[in-house]
Amino acid sequence: MTQASDTRYMALALSLGRRGQGRTWPNPAVGCVIVSGGRIVGRGWTQQGGVPHAEPMALAQAGSAAHGADVFVTLEPCAHHGRTPPCAQALIDAGVARVVMAIPDSDPRVDGLGAQMLRDAGIVVETGLLGDQAFADHDGFLRRTVMGRPMVTLKLASSVDGRIATASGESQWITGAQSRRMVHVMRARHDAVMVGGGTARHDDPSLTVRDMGVDYQPTRVVISRRLDLPLMGTLARTAKETPLILCHGKDADKTLQRTWADLGATLLSCRASGTQLDMDDAMAQLGGHGLTRVFCEGGSALAATLIENDLVDRLITFTAGMTIGAEGLPNMGALGLAHLQEARRFTLSGTQMIGPDTVTTWVR
Repeated sequence: MTQASDTRYMALALSLGRRGQGRTWPNPAVGCVIVSGGRIVGRGWTQQGGVPHAEPMALAQAGSAAHGADVFVTLEPCAHHGRTPPCAQALIDAGVARVVMAIPDSDPRVDGLGAQMLRDAGIVVETGLLGDQAFADHDGFLRRTVMGRPMVTLKLASSVDGRIATASGESQWITGAQSRRMVHVMRARHDAVMVGGGTARHDDPSLTVRDMGVDYQPTRVVISRRLDLPLMGTLARTAKETPLILCHGKDADKTLQRTWADLGATLLSCRASGTQLDMDDAMAQLGGHGLTRVFCEGGSALAATLIENDLVDRLITFTAGMTIGAEGLPNMGALGLAHLQEARRFTLSGTQMIGPDTVTTWVR
C-alpha cells in the first residue's frame, strides 16, 4: 500500500469513530477499517454503551477476508478482558497481517500491551498515522484516563460586544436558527450537557438534543451548590426519562437531596471552595462517573469558574452581528485579573459562517 492510501483509510476510520462520540462512554469512540487487496472488506465503530468495540464489528463484516489483511484503527486495540475479550486477540485470531493504529491507548490496562501482543504474534504494527486528529477525537477518553476528568468544551453565544442578554434579561434569540441547530449537533457529540444553577433557574432548560433524529440523549449536568433548583421545572419532570446529574455542596439541604434523588437524579456531593463548588472535585467526580466529554452551555458565572480553574479544553464562540451595550449581561463572569499576562490564552482552531453568525473554535 502507498502512504496516500494508508492515509485515506485512516481518515475513513476516524470519520467512522466520530459516529460514536457521545454514545460510547466510558469507552472511547474508536473507528476501524479492514483492507484486503486494495478493497475495504470491513468497517466498524464502537457501538452505543461501548460494546461491541470497533475491531470486532469490522472483523464480523470482513469474515474470512480479514486473513492477511491490513487493519486501520484510531486507537491501540485493547489488551484486557472487560465487558468484551481483548480486541488485540481478536485481530490475532483473525490472522491479520498489519495493524496501523493512529495513537496508543493511555489506559494503564492497555498502554502498549495491545501493540506488543500483536507484534508477539508476528503482526506488523505501525503507529502515528493522523495521530493529531486521533488525539483530538479521543481527547476526552485520554484526559479521563490520565487526569481523571472529562474533556470540557465551553460554548459561548453572544453579540459582537460579548453580551448574552439585555439589561432586562431578554435573550431569545441573539444567534440565528442555524447556529442553534448546530448547538444540538454539538450536544449530540458529547456525553453530557452542563449548566450552572442560575441558568437552570432562569431558563428552565431541557438540555436535550432535539430535531436531529437521534435515538439517545446526553446526560444533563447541573452545578448547584445549594440544590435550590425548581422542583416543578423541566429538569425535575424529566429526571427519570433522561439522565440528570446534580453536583452539589456537602452542605446542601438534606431534604432537597432526598427529594431530587426520589425524582430520579444522580447526586454527586462535592467539596466547596469559598462560596462555590470546587470545580476540580466536581470534574473528577464526573470523570469517576464515566463521563469523557462534557459540553458546557453556561451561564456566565460557571464559564468564569471553569476558565479561572483552567478546566476548559475547547472554547466555541457563536457571535451574532448585533450590539447590546455595556448595560447588557456579559457572557463571562468576573475573573479578577489584575494583569493581562494572567489571562488564559487559547489557540485558534477554526472559524466558519453559520447563517448570519460566526462560529470560532479555540483549543487550549
